[in-house]
Amino acid sequence: MRIVIAEDAAILRDGLVQLLLDRDHEVAAAVPDADALRAAVAEHRPDVCVVDIRMPPTHTDEGLRAAIDIRREYPGIGVLVFSQYIETRYAAQLLGGNAAGVGYLLKERVVDTRDFTDALERVAAGGTALDPEVVTQLFGAGLRSGGLNTLTPREHEVLGLMAEGRTNAAIAKKLVVTERAVEKHVGNIFTKLDLPPSDTDHRRVMAVLRYLQL
Repeated sequence: MRIVIAEDAAILRDGLVQLLLDRDHEVAAAVPDADALRAAVAEHRPDVCVVDIRMPPTHTDEGLRAAIDIRREYPGIGVLVFSQYIETRYAAQLLGGNAAGVGYLLKERVVDTRDFTDALERVAAGGTALDPEVVTQLFGAGLRSGGLNTLTPREHEVLGLMAEGRTNAAIAKKLVVTERAVEKHVGNIFTKLDLPPSDTDHRRVMAVLRYLQL
């Protein structure tokens, strides 16, 4: 992967660079603020960006707003938000346009570097990677409309794990069921949410958007 990193904490920024280089990825740029992020993306056109939320000058939401701009201007570039904070308003905007190629992980909850790199690879490939805490806070009124109220408790559980970016095999392992059982649940979810096969829409992503009510 060709990657741009935006992180104002120098030690963490350098650590991410080394982690990704050790796994044979290319880090095109590693920058400390949102303006430098926008410039680096325009110059290098990476496969994916890793973006912190709170960066100079105000340390509020510069990174997330830059991520939204990048997704609007370069929809083929993946964005993985990697932060200590959950910022629901701008996160909803980031995911609401097209969640394919978008992730949101919380720094303190990533306990294995493999989990981080796996999530980054999923996002770069057009998948999603959402921390369960992010899903919980964005979930809102999702159970009340859009066909979600017809799902069984197990189907809600499967859909929640899909929102985290897990594969059918990973969901089966988490729920201690067979992969065939998960495939059946996923098929039921698509049917109940009226998501027929399509050449243009990724049904897993569309189901996640419906789940988050974005």
